[in-house]
Amino acid sequence: MKRSASISDYLKPLADTPNQAYLTNALQVADVLEWILQQVGKAKVWQTSFSISEEFLRRLFFIEKGGKVLEFNLVLDHKATNKTLKLWSFICQVMKRTYLADNHSKILLVESEAGDTISVVTSQNLTRGNRHESTFISTDKAIFAALHGQVTDLIRNHSVPLNDLFAQRLTQNGAND
Repeated sequence: MKRSASISDYLKPLADTPNQAYLTNALQVADVLEWILQQVGKAKVWQTSFSISEEFLRRLFFIEKGGKVLEFNLVLDHKATNKTLKLWSFICQVMKRTYLADNHSKILLVESEAGDTISVVTSQNLTRGNRHESTFISTDKAIFAALHGQVTDLIRNHSVPLNDLFAQRLTQNGAND
């Protein structure tokens, strides 16, 4: 988030506004995730993106270190594999469940221990940029259920776990030595 901006300049509390949207260059997806977790407490998280940057991983590291993320599932695109593999060891330190798929979606799903469900659909990759990005946030349970079912299908039926892919490369490289 830009230092001069406050998230309350763009978003209202989830309990007061079940559907809201913004178009700005002042907020990052990590800002929105932290804002959601402050309101709902401990939660499971599903995140999809085309790619991820080291800066965003650092933010996730500190968000998870805060103890509010019970489980984090990340889906990235196969086409960003070279960049992803460079960050592999850091990604594995931050999250245990990372998958690669043919994916260009940018979705954040949060389900709290209390049963709150929040869906975020955004144009922003998990990278830092100064571009204007659009985001829609909803607490509608039907929207969450639909997106969660589709992300779960993507993970189960159309992705490769990053750990499996990297272990396979290490095995292949070891066999070639």
